[in-house]
Amino acid sequence: METSLEQRLPAKNPRMSAPEGELETQPLGYWQATARPLTSLVFVLPMLAIYETGVLMLGPDAIRNGVDVWLRQFLGLMGLGQYFLLPVLTISILLAWHHLKSYPWQFRPTNLPLMAAESMVLGLLLLCLAYFQASVMQMQVVAASAGPEVNTTAKQVVAYFGAGIYEELLFRLMLIPVLIVFIQGFAFPKLIATFAAMLISSLVFAAAHYNFFVPGGDPIDGYTFLFRLSAGLIFASIFALRGFGIAAGSHAMYDVLVAFS
Repeated sequence: METSLEQRLPAKNPRMSAPEGELETQPLGYWQATARPLTSLVFVLPMLAIYETGVLMLGPDAIRNGVDVWLRQFLGLMGLGQYFLLPVLTISILLAWHHLKSYPWQFRPTNLPLMAAESMVLGLLLLCLAYFQASVMQMQVVAASAGPEVNTTAKQVVAYFGAGIYEELLFRLMLIPVLIVFIQGFAFPKLIATFAAMLISSLVFAAAHYNFFVPGGDPIDGYTFLFRLSAGLIFASIFALRGFGIAAGSHAMYDVLVAFS
């Protein structure tokens, strides 16, 4: 019997013809799902709300995160000084990232407690590294985002939530992709460009805490600089492997743990 052309052709694979966001027919595992921008956004929203609400309620006593101040000053120079514009832009960036990747608009609420636990574990591991490095170098353990004096007041904890979100927003979510594209423009492979971007962003992150870089920063100190550089590399690695939400959560958890340790 003669076979038609349609019968002779191989069956279409729906995974080869569907857009990226429509390829998934099976639920994603925890590690994949929680690295996506939408889940990251839902996870960090409570921290964002605590920080912005806390700053408003504390008024003049509030400790505003330095990166938050820089970003608001930059927006103000552009004539965009509305108070809630920065958190709205943060949310918009994550939504746009999710849209551009064509990911499905869904997430599992049951992943959120696990993300909190993962952030706590990573924060504890970073704290252990900080104490080990401090013992070797005879230095004081510092928060990755705080000045030399760390206290346990509510205003300091509120500031740490802001640090987790806005420092990861600037130094990881915004800076690393821009650096990767820039470095690839010099014909470097993407892998090398990624590692270089992580290192450069970590150097900028560490330097941003000192008075040679910003007014009112800490006096330059080689020991604390080395730790903050190490912390920046760790946060960059977490961002690359686990996404924005876990990077912001582990950053905030580490700073809070330092305050209470």
